Amino acid sequence: MRLRTVCKALIILSLAVWIPGYQSLAASAPLSNMPAPVPCPSVTGPLHVEGTKLCGRDGSPVQLRGISTHGLAWFPDYVNEECFSHLKTQWDVNVIRLALYTAEYNGYCTGGDQNQLKTLVHNGVQYAASQDMYVIIDWHILSDSNPNQHIAEASAFFDEMSRTYAGYDNVLYEICNEPNGGTSWDGIKVYADTIINVIRKNDKDGVIIVGTPNWSQYVDEAARDPITGFDNIMYSLHFYAATHKEDLRNKMAAAIEAGLPIFVTEYGICDASGNGSIDTVQARQWIDLMDQNQISYVAWNLSNKNETSAILNSSCAKTSGFTESDLSDSGRWIYQMLTEKN
Repeated sequence: MRLRTVCKALIILSLAVWIPGYQSLAASAPLSNMPAPVPCPSVTGPLHVEGTKLCGRDGSPVQLRGISTHGLAWFPDYVNEECFSHLKTQWDVNVIRLALYTAEYNGYCTGGDQNQLKTLVHNGVQYAASQDMYVIIDWHILSDSNPNQHIAEASAFFDEMSRTYAGYDNVLYEICNEPNGGTSWDGIKVYADTIINVIRKNDKDGVIIVGTPNWSQYVDEAARDPITGFDNIMYSLHFYAATHKEDLRNKMAAAIEAGLPIFVTEYGICDASGNGSIDTVQARQWIDLMDQNQISYVAWNLSNKNETSAILNSSCAKTSGFTESDLSDSGRWIYQMLTEKN
């Protein structure tokens, strides 16, 4: 029986009063509570793919807009229900991405406590479900470059996750974050065929997102030779606005025109290192293009790490209830962008 939760989104009308000498959003007060009528599992139901669109149960396009955690092993405390509730009600977020690093320090496949990491994933899925939000389970390859390096571990992990969550309306599977280091699309397809078959034995129609070559940028290669034989498959594109500009946007637009369903499962408004300067002009052009094409997008990252892409200041010790003064420059821009439509 599929999970049914109660949609808590309300349309609240408020009058913004601007007083000279005062900030529009007080640094000492909670961020403005203006929940949006955004898609949620209890309304739009289980998702599926039609053509290039992510769609709800009635076939209407659905756009997810959300936030990704940083590595669960390093920033576990943000996986809590109060935080997810805050992001939904204050930021109009309707999807959370749970980034499970496979390598790096304490990665799932490099000495991390696998049971503890899986508990964080399970908790994150349950908190998202309780808050009527979608959630992406992200097998976050990065320094390991080629997803085939840990294909046995990935098979076991996604077998367990898909058996556990096959009956849930709100779960999506991202099976390889950012293939890189020269990993070819042919190599990714070999991996994807294995993992998709593992998931499909348990979850016949859950949405599966496949990473593309060169840190999920070469969507043109996937468009020329897409995965066949399965439904509800999407392809990830990642961008960092100060690095990736018109050329990558054109590549994304051409792939969509060719019929490829794209999900931007990670983006930042700084450079590709996750640090450096912010480019809001390029970021706005990316957001406009994604909105025009109803492409879902998830910002990197929910943490107070001392880097530009973190949405919180490094001095912020909170794990929920964030105020304007807690936000980094990236966090303020993303908050304003996500809530500006209301």
